[in-house]
Amino acid sequence: MENFLKLFPEPGELAGTTVPDGLIYEVNGHIHTPYSFSAFADVAPIFEMARNENIKILGINDFYTTGGYEEFHNQAVENRVFPLFNIEFIALDRDLQKKGIRVNDPNNPGRTYFSGKGLDFPESLDDSHAAMVTRVVQESLGQVKSMIEKTNLLLGELQSDLHLDFEEIRKNYARELVRERHIAKALRIAIFNKLSSREDRLAFLTLLYDGKEPKANLESDSSVEIEIRNNLLKAGGKAFIEEDENAFLSVDAVMEIIEHAGGIPCYPVLLDDPKGNITDFEADKETLLARFTEKNIFCIELIPGRNDSSILEDFVRFFHFKGFIILLGTEHNTPDMAPLSVSCRHLVPLTDELKRISFDGACIIAAHQYLRSKGLDSQVGRWINLGPEEREKILKLGKAVVHQFLKN
Repeated sequence: MENFLKLFPEPGELAGTTVPDGLIYEVNGHIHTPYSFSAFADVAPIFEMARNENIKILGINDFYTTGGYEEFHNQAVENRVFPLFNIEFIALDRDLQKKGIRVNDPNNPGRTYFSGKGLDFPESLDDSHAAMVTRVVQESLGQVKSMIEKTNLLLGELQSDLHLDFEEIRKNYARELVRERHIAKALRIAIFNKLSSREDRLAFLTLLYDGKEPKANLESDSSVEIEIRNNLLKAGGKAFIEEDENAFLSVDAVMEIIEHAGGIPCYPVLLDDPKGNITDFEADKETLLARFTEKNIFCIELIPGRNDSSILEDFVRFFHFKGFIILLGTEHNTPDMAPLSVSCRHLVPLTDELKRISFDGACIIAAHQYLRSKGLDSQVGRWINLGPEEREKILKLGKAVVHQFLKN
């Protein structure tokens, strides 16, 4: 499989492309696909929705895997939606864990979600770093298998003949990774296939929840699956298996893997929850900036649907002024099918300023991908040390790359 960018004109020619002044395309820089877990059962419907919503740039961002890149690439070319090749990891900062500091997981101190942006396609990760990822994936799958076993024991205690099978779940509901959300989906389907009436389903779920009556809307598959996951498979649930801390990579190791895969390390900002709470790690912007500077992190992303619009805007402006590359997305990492168009909490639209910042960030990653495909140094890895003219040159090239793709 060849990356379409390899067929593009050389940088000197492309840099002379006339791009309309004030050009801003709709961007979603972070979605999960069925190759990890997604609201979408297949990749093709993602692009159908993108076309319907006029999304022109879309970033795949699966956990631990680049397995979806080829299909995502092909659908992107077919549908004329520019692809960003990203990835996501869950790391662990043991020092912060010991201090009880929550990073971007509000429930687990030290647990750190971390993304890579603009990885090489086809992938270029060497064997030693690929082995590090494989080990983490195998540990994750081992945890999921144990949770399936505990779920089956629980079903047996209820004298139910329902039984979940790891291979069947992987075959029917997953592409590569099997996660606890897949278990919840498989269990919901098994229960609903066996029990047709609302009363029987309600009674069984009540038994499953140890006598606690379900609150989920039984007419909403996603609502039931989320409730099953929260009651059984999350911490405190009867089928929960705690992850082995030795299975987590450090943030430094994750950054190393991303860089060796050709990508740009990117911190996913959680920011405020519906009650206005912000984690210890993210609470002070100046302190956060210092932490990023220390680790040479200059790219961040946010999922605005989680955030208050005014808090988000203030945060993005601060880091944009400091020269950070900023991307915005929707995740689509739950069963709920939301629009691909990025908006803030309560569907408050993004301001034109936020859309421009998001578009510029995507274009910088596009330039990076393009130059990497040509075997050239994109300089984006040294972004924070580049001068304004050098940054503007890269941004202009990225806009030309995206414009070239969309117009042809």
